Amino acid sequence: MTQKLVVIGAGMASGRMLEHLTDTDPGAYDITLFNAEPRGNYNRLMLSPVLSGEKTYAQIVTHDEPWYAARAIDIRFGEPVVKIDRRNRTVVSASGGVPYDKLVIATGSAPFIIPVPGRDLPGVVTFRDLDDTDAMTAAAAKGGHAVVIGGGLLGLEAAAGLRMLGMEVTVIHLMGHLMERQLDPAAGYLLQKDLERRGIKVHCKGATKAILGDGRVEAVLLEDGTTYPADLVCMAVGIRPETRLATDAGLDVARGITVSDAMETSDPAIFALGECVEHDRQLFGLVAPLYDQAKVLADTLLGQPAAFRPVQTATKLKVTGCDLFSAGDFAEAEGREDIVFRDPGRGIYKRLVLEGDRLVGAVMYGDTADGAWFFDQIRSGADIADKRNTLIFGPSAGTADPLAAVAAMPDSAEICGCNGVCKGRIVQAIKDGATDLDAVRATTKASASCGTCTGLVEQVMSLTLGDTFQMPTAKPMCKCTDHTHEDVRRLIKSMGLKSIPAVMQELGWTTAGGCASCRPALNYYLIADWPLEYQDDRQSRFVNERNHANIQKDGTYSVVPRMWGGVTTPTELRAIADAADKYNVPMVKVTGGQRIDLLGVRKEDLPAMWADLNAAGMVSGHAYSKGLRTVKTCVGSEFCRFGTQDSTGLGIKLEKLLWGSWTPHKVKLGVSGCPRNCAEATCKDVGIICVDSGYQISVAGAAGMELKETQPLALATTEEEAIELTTAFIQLYREHAKYLDRPYKWVAKVGLDWVIAQVMEHRTALVERFEVSQSVYRRDPWAEHAAEATKWAPMADLTLEAAE
Repeated sequence: MTQKLVVIGAGMASGRMLEHLTDTDPGAYDITLFNAEPRGNYNRLMLSPVLSGEKTYAQIVTHDEPWYAARAIDIRFGEPVVKIDRRNRTVVSASGGVPYDKLVIATGSAPFIIPVPGRDLPGVVTFRDLDDTDAMTAAAAKGGHAVVIGGGLLGLEAAAGLRMLGMEVTVIHLMGHLMERQLDPAAGYLLQKDLERRGIKVHCKGATKAILGDGRVEAVLLEDGTTYPADLVCMAVGIRPETRLATDAGLDVARGITVSDAMETSDPAIFALGECVEHDRQLFGLVAPLYDQAKVLADTLLGQPAAFRPVQTATKLKVTGCDLFSAGDFAEAEGREDIVFRDPGRGIYKRLVLEGDRLVGAVMYGDTADGAWFFDQIRSGADIADKRNTLIFGPSAGTADPLAAVAAMPDSAEICGCNGVCKGRIVQAIKDGATDLDAVRATTKASASCGTCTGLVEQVMSLTLGDTFQMPTAKPMCKCTDHTHEDVRRLIKSMGLKSIPAVMQELGWTTAGGCASCRPALNYYLIADWPLEYQDDRQSRFVNERNHANIQKDGTYSVVPRMWGGVTTPTELRAIADAADKYNVPMVKVTGGQRIDLLGVRKEDLPAMWADLNAAGMVSGHAYSKGLRTVKTCVGSEFCRFGTQDSTGLGIKLEKLLWGSWTPHKVKLGVSGCPRNCAEATCKDVGIICVDSGYQISVAGAAGMELKETQPLALATTEEEAIELTTAFIQLYREHAKYLDRPYKWVAKVGLDWVIAQVMEHRTALVERFEVSQSVYRRDPWAEHAAEATKWAPMADLTLEAAE
């Protein structure tokens, strides 16, 4: 008869254990899984991006209901266990008892609440699970001030997320510098500076005396008398193992549930793993050792010999865009010396701690690429005497080989900290047939969690596969040239090439006159780089842009007049209705971008229809163009009781400023008057969410064949600043992106940090260059062709519109 296994807690540790167990022997147990939360396993490491709005809950789910169903696991979510009856081997919940042959306790940890007056006031939250995240998101929607108590990783991620949601944020930390367990004072100082540049106030050496408020939190009082206003207080001062069920059941409990090397508790039928356990007087909070425990427990439950042996771990963290790495012991002590490298201009700091000829600790900020190699030196106790003079520069010191660092790593070197995957395991997976990144991820889970090790994994693949593995590189622009789009853009500017023939001559085009792929791209690059010198070549545009309407599958066209910010008038509506009647338009449709589309217009009727619409004051909506399409708005503060700013007015101003601008691909904007986001701004190329403190600007979203949520660009305090930052981003995209790359693809290539730095540093110059371009190219093609209707004739098609 199949044994019954009951698991209490559906967190990351138990989830990984169930993976190993069911993958190895699917029928070994009848499994029942309890979880106090009304949901299954999700990646708690990713709660911070969910709070900041960079990810959704659905994107961080690791085991969904179909996953459990496929493994015949009986899930009891939202059903907390209230008692373990060891005598009768039964787990008791509100719905009754469930018998077990083997029981796994994986109850995790509980947040520590500092015992100060006011800790129970409404508005005081912790940051441990999705419910906490949702509570903070809801509070942030009202704006105001947030105080985060605790300057460790979790507290800083909460602070960053709340700031990105528009709150004024203060971090209170008891110690002298942030993240003192992972960083030394110098690195902690750099982190504090970065956070303050992001608008987060940091108060170190701050002891909380009380949380003040009459019926709800209003402020935080420190021991030194300092008071900070607070509409929300987030406690992030630490965690404690959740052991109450184990204690009540009479199991051996110290700081955590005491377990053996096999993860067995004091009762041979009960096991435990995760943050709730204590092994050899040690507690565990990082995910890598928890995953090791999961593998050991799965083997134990299957009757295989296994022993948990904690290994030294490194900490590679990303806090609000700041790269941090620490490993080993970096505290000051007798007989130790430091090697320190500083580059203030780039915000880079590295400190190595030596004892004799051994590396015992490392702290890095800003550049952590060699972290895994340094960690291996620490863990192996290698003699570094022969490389002491160049040690700070990492394994590639003195060589130009980009793979030198990876080649120098032994097979035991850890590549993926989240999943505890070493170089040797990745190499073996590659030799066993995993020859692309997805296959390596599926086989080893390397780079499958936070993704920061993806570059290292690709380097291991390149080293192992040799010439058969090609690191991702840009493809040639087309069959006419070996140059990439990026090369062509750079050479047009650096060589002063100002015509298509000049580009083809100087860059050695192999096809006379080019082709349907390269000519539209060259035409765009020349427009963007030389707006005053270059004249648009109409024959080098796609058919839609030449005919100023969208061609349909039957050869007819669709016409979309521009409606600024989605706002129209009775006069405009009558003009559209009259045009639909006059030209026998078979369909009139409202688009998702808050416009009206006239579908099925014959090519010969286009000039006359344009003239009629122009007479009513309507211009082309450029729904056919690689340019600004629409700016979608909600009614904002003018009518909505939740609106915080005039989103409609801002949307209209942006559209009137940006319309007619040619861009590498179509561009869509959204402006929502409050965090309820009725204009769906968080899936646009540029999205603006209005909050009490100003305007949250985010970029690089998509809602087509790929679904991408926007990423934060900046928080503007005034409407003028929001317009300036948006324009600067659009111009940066115009100047640097590959033709036919949407903003989300371009940002993924160049990195959001680079985009933010360029926009912030060069915003004025970018706006000025945009205005120069608009002075030449912002005009209404409908009006031009309507005025010269007798001269207008559609040219022979170069190609149909590219797939979008």
